[in-house]
Amino acid sequence: QVRLVESGGGLVQAGGSLRLSCAATGSIFSINIMGWYRQAPGKQRELVATITNTRYRNYANSVKGRFTISTDNAENTVYLQMNSLKPEDTAVYFCNINFPYAKQDYWGQGTQVTVSS
Repeated sequence: QVRLVESGGGLVQAGGSLRLSCAATGSIFSINIMGWYRQAPGKQRELVATITNTRYRNYANSVKGRFTISTDNAENTVYLQMNSLKPEDTAVYFCNINFPYAKQDYWGQGTQVTVSS
């Protein structure tokens, strides 16, 4: 089992920055993909960014150039640095870890990000 605990959400004005953190504890396989997803009211959950254990990064087009995903493998923590925030970035942000070979997938409880105009 894996537990994911997110932190760092909050309220920020447009143009501001926030940094989300997600700490994973439990049985962490070395081959994994960690990522951030978000869900706005009335919309489906969507990918924001992912990073593999080999540090390959993938971003949604809507956040490229503004958000940066990174990891601290020693502490099994994934970060999402969000700059130049826009009101349309308002959503609940969820942390995810996927173990492709073990076919296991875990989610955090979510953290609210609200960007005011």
